Amino acid sequence: MSIVLITGDHPRHSHLVRLLAEAGFVSGWVREMRESFEPEPPANLTDDMKALFRLHFRRRAEAEEEFFGSSRMADVPTLGVSRADLNGTKVLKFLNDRAPKLVLSYGCHKLSSATRDACGAVFWNTHGGLSPEYRGVTTHFWPSYFLEPQMTGMTLHETTDALDGGGIIFQTSGSMVRGDGLHQLAARTVKDYAAQLSDQLAKVNFLDLPSGKTQTNSGRLFMSSDWRPEHLLNIYRHHEDRIVDQILDGKLAGRLPNLVSVI
Repeated sequence: MSIVLITGDHPRHSHLVRLLAEAGFVSGWVREMRESFEPEPPANLTDDMKALFRLHFRRRAEAEEEFFGSSRMADVPTLGVSRADLNGTKVLKFLNDRAPKLVLSYGCHKLSSATRDACGAVFWNTHGGLSPEYRGVTTHFWPSYFLEPQMTGMTLHETTDALDGGGIIFQTSGSMVRGDGLHQLAARTVKDYAAQLSDQLAKVNFLDLPSGKTQTNSGRLFMSSDWRPEHLLNIYRHHEDRIVDQILDGKLAGRLPNLVSVI
């Protein structure tokens, strides 16, 4: 059960690595140093929008601390890299030295085809969104923005050149818990997925890994340029970050997730 993980360095990423390491799956961890979790607002925003921007990212950091702050670092061989080095020779050597059957990525930047071909392993990626409906970036934000927080989820899929477009291995959706805001819902979704992923991998034959289910429609691919601070007004001003409660109270409805698993 040899897995190498390639992830970002936020607490949620460390939590997933630790759970899988404790289950005995992990032979190594490539840890990419990511951007600050609480960015500064753009200078051209009004003071009111700057305050809303800071509120949004402060609440995200607080939820990360609430759900993952106590997570210990995984006790596995670890290689720290920058974005520039993610597809470099150090990572290729680290992979080849461990000869994993499976490489799982989560929260890192795009892995090149040369990296994926280098060690003969199967590559799967954890995407923080339900594919194909929510592909790309910021995909735990958009379901709540479109008033369907029940479509917040996670997808494990084959890693291909198409962004979040590979065959689906396994999916989970978020639990609707009264009182949860946008960021609590997102963190809870990640935590539930991490626990379920560990259980699912225990069922897998690593000598005959399953093929993913082909995504049959394009859904929507969200780019970083799609998100603007003004989108926060819908979450915090119009709905006071209580969209989950409105679902539970029957004030909102919307689609239900159609989850896929080949395990």
